[in-house]
Amino acid sequence: MKEGIVLFAHGSRDPQWAQPFEQIRARLHRAGFEVRVAYLESMRPNLGEAIAALSAAGAREIRIVPAFLGAGGHVREDLPRLVADAARAHPQLKLSLEKPIGEQPAVIDAIARAISGR
Repeated sequence: MKEGIVLFAHGSRDPQWAQPFEQIRARLHRAGFEVRVAYLESMRPNLGEAIAALSAAGAREIRIVPAFLGAGGHVREDLPRLVADAARAHPQLKLSLEKPIGEQPAVIDAIARAISGR
């Protein structure tokens, strides 16, 4: 495996909250992607653990995709620090941080279609 993906979500004390993220991970896995879901708080694995697992599985490049609707404080401040920590811990990896999923035009279109029913 050359590329891995981390879907980075906020986390919750309620384990059922993570089901949509796990469904996304499963669909990507069925499509041939190696994906881990990581959480900022309250759930495991955290970002560092997910990156370490992908590295151990053979990833050399990892895309980190924030599963947030917008770039609030966690995405603008906390996540870049966590990615920088992971880069120091895994200098052999190429880590890239993408825009929050909710800011991607295809996702905005899909949400609008789901709300409008069209």
